[in-house]
Amino acid sequence: MTTSLVTPGTKVGTHPAQTAGPGTAVHGTDLIATVLGHVHEADGSVSVEAMNHVLDIKVGDVVIGIVDKVNEKNAELVIVSVEGQNVPPVAEQLRAQLRVTDIVDRYLHQVSDGLRRRDVCRAVVTAASPVLRVDMRNDAASGVLHALCHHCGTTMVPDQDGDWNMHCPNCGERTFRALADGYGMGEGHAALNGAGKRWTGATEAHFSKGPAARASFLAEDVREDGRPRAYPRFDTGGGGGGQRRQRSAPGCRLFIGGLDRGVDTDKLREIFSAHGDMTDCVVMTDDSGTSRGFGFVTYGEKAHADAAIAALDGKRINGRRIGVRDADQKRERGERKPQPKGTKLYVGNLSFDTGLDALKALVAEHANVTGADLVMDNGRSKGFGFVFIAEDADAAKVVEAINGKEVDGRKIRADIAKQGGGKRGGGGGNRRSSREERAKREEAEGGGGKRRRRGPKRS
Repeated sequence: MTTSLVTPGTKVGTHPAQTAGPGTAVHGTDLIATVLGHVHEADGSVSVEAMNHVLDIKVGDVVIGIVDKVNEKNAELVIVSVEGQNVPPVAEQLRAQLRVTDIVDRYLHQVSDGLRRRDVCRAVVTAASPVLRVDMRNDAASGVLHALCHHCGTTMVPDQDGDWNMHCPNCGERTFRALADGYGMGEGHAALNGAGKRWTGATEAHFSKGPAARASFLAEDVREDGRPRAYPRFDTGGGGGGQRRQRSAPGCRLFIGGLDRGVDTDKLREIFSAHGDMTDCVVMTDDSGTSRGFGFVTYGEKAHADAAIAALDGKRINGRRIGVRDADQKRERGERKPQPKGTKLYVGNLSFDTGLDALKALVAEHANVTGADLVMDNGRSKGFGFVFIAEDADAAKVVEAINGKEVDGRKIRADIAKQGGGKRGGGGGNRRSSREERAKREEAEGGGGKRRRRGPKRS
């Protein structure tokens, strides 16, 4: 018996007088449909024949996909069809991942050296769960079937010229693609891949310049239509092509670091526009458009830039603390302020409430203090510091007297710090001393145990 179309959840029979067949399930004393389709009953069994079938892709299937995302070491394809099937795949198998080592039998520094966005590819499924993975390396029929020039959008044609196997008939661009035998409805093009060969020195030099040297200017859906190109101009000073860009006034250009990956140029402009008129704002990205975690903002006046530094340096945005500073000011590296004369003592495991005066007073009971330094982070103690005592004082006795003493509810740790990062009494240049390294570890450990993030204030 066949009835009209039923939807999931519709009662189609009675249990246990009837048994559940494909497309049905038992719910109490009822048989209900679990798919959209038509009901069939035979020999006391009720089933529902699904009206719309979906495909479950399996290992070994051959798929056709379009490259949608290109990262450094992997790419993502949108599956458009499965060879030999005329039904769509299930939702979780609409996208497939492709590793850089599975593209072609040749070393690729990154995915964009053999694939580009919008390339149409043929690939073999190597894993169906938990994510769909495909491979183009081990089958000559697999690879790029159609490709567009990433500069002007013209269809690329196979043309061997050294390491390059593709040529744009419009703009003359030469590049490499991991070609399938049947590229462009042709045959034998996989031989142009140079499987197993090394790249020439000129090609290696091109690859070694990194992603920025191979970045494409046009967006993925823009075609060359004869209009003049308007190249973006960033207020960075200098520039190539013999044209010098106008530099911003001193102190007007800011570097912003520590940005969350979700903060783009528009969000950065929104945050910094509250402090004055900007002439430029950009978040730096990689080839795939992913934020690199830093950007630049240029104001028309230095006063506005100073206001932005005062208001936003150290501010949390999307859970991350950003850093804002003058982009043109060189950061002093390796320079240390003059240290007081005398023997240097390390004092750690301090309470965050213990101040510099308390640190000096602690040691002053046992020796003449010539200087002290409490290590801070954004105005807050990091839980350790250094005290300098007169050279004629017995440093070992001072350490013995204060080590383990309770200060502000915490038992402190004390030792003689090594000078210059080398052995006691020796050189060592500007290297950080082992005691300072130990202090940083103790600060991260919170006095012991596994490394962890700083929690609430210690009592």
